[in-house]
Amino acid sequence: MSQEKHHIMSYTTHLIVLGVLLILTAVSVAVTSLELGALSTLVAMLIAGVKAAIVLVWFMHLKFDNKLYTIFTVFVLVLFLLVLYVTFFDYSYR
Repeated sequence: MSQEKHHIMSYTTHLIVLGVLLILTAVSVAVTSLELGALSTLVAMLIAGVKAAIVLVWFMHLKFDNKLYTIFTVFVLVLFLLVLYVTFFDYSYR
């Protein structure tokens, strides 16, 4: 039988991660009030990507799982960035 590793994170860690996510949410709301043109969408998408990475690492316990899952996640994030790049490349020439 396989041995399952248990990992327990403290409430302090969860509260710190929650605080970071709330701060990033406030920053993304504040970006909407700035007039950045096409960059406002880019900044909002990058903040959303950072928030998704934080949720993946801490709340979905990616840092405790097999490293293959981390490789797959990084691959998806790189693919996301490529799609974002192509989208803004298309947007800039309209």
